[in-house]
Amino acid sequence: MGMTGGMTKDMAGAKRTGGGRLRFRRWRWRRPVAPLDYGRRLWLRLWVGTVLVVLHAPIVVLMVFSFNNSKRNVVWRGFTTKYYVKAWHNESLFEAFTNSLVIAAVSTVLSVIIGALVAIALWRFRFPGKAALDGAMALPLVIPEICMGVAMMVFFARIGWPVGLPWPLSLGSIIIAHVAFSFPFVAVVVRGRLAGFHREMEEAARDLGASEWRILVDILLPWLRPALVAGALLAFTLSLDDFVVTFFTAGPETVTLPVKIYSMVRFSVTPEVNAASTVLVLITVLVTALALWMQRPERLAGKAAGTVADEGGRA
Repeated sequence: MGMTGGMTKDMAGAKRTGGGRLRFRRWRWRRPVAPLDYGRRLWLRLWVGTVLVVLHAPIVVLMVFSFNNSKRNVVWRGFTTKYYVKAWHNESLFEAFTNSLVIAAVSTVLSVIIGALVAIALWRFRFPGKAALDGAMALPLVIPEICMGVAMMVFFARIGWPVGLPWPLSLGSIIIAHVAFSFPFVAVVVRGRLAGFHREMEEAARDLGASEWRILVDILLPWLRPALVAGALLAFTLSLDDFVVTFFTAGPETVTLPVKIYSMVRFSVTPEVNAASTVLVLITVLVTALALWMQRPERLAGKAAGTVADEGGRA
């Protein structure tokens, strides 16, 4: 029956040629679109493509016009790299860039440590005030950034934070402010990872005589590695491109790259500003690529196999 139906359909698609022969047209069978097969729906593809264009087209235009041989970013006048050279030799811009990298690196390390410890404490222990602490952890995620900046400025003014400290101590107030709004993001990511952790592994390790420190180092931290990398990447990018909180907490002699770019944009948008912004975008992309490379399944599997082999050799 199925063969006859197929032959009937083939004969229906046949066409007689001039010599009396039948030439069969090749039927193209298309699999029907499933209810949840959104990737094959044309309207959804168009919508996703439009969103991607709207999000990334300004970044592409900024990077292209950073090579524009003109002081104004209105008309393309030719290709040049002189504005990258000018940005490299701009001492104030280079100093602001160095400050941003130092602040982002230090605040990322502190945010990952504090965020991971807070997430583990809220996941494992029961103590008075746990619900209040859990709710307070969400405040930096939901309150407006301008309120966070003003609150940190008032806080440093009330405690009498010293002004005029030498570098890098002059970055202390900005680092503290960045850690304050970054570590809750790390805690949220780590708690999401802990939700899938099997406590039986900890119990098995205790039965085999492992201490709490060995359980944390050998079992819990390897399980949390993807969340820690993701949280570190999130904290780094949040700190690197933050403007509002930094603007309110920076001292009179401390300038970061976003604040410096803002001061340059107030006069005119030159290719030098685009060059500095392009470098900032490229650093973010490189950090993201490095994090993805570190989280490759085959690389993690190789590390796990090496660890098992080492443990077997010690045994």
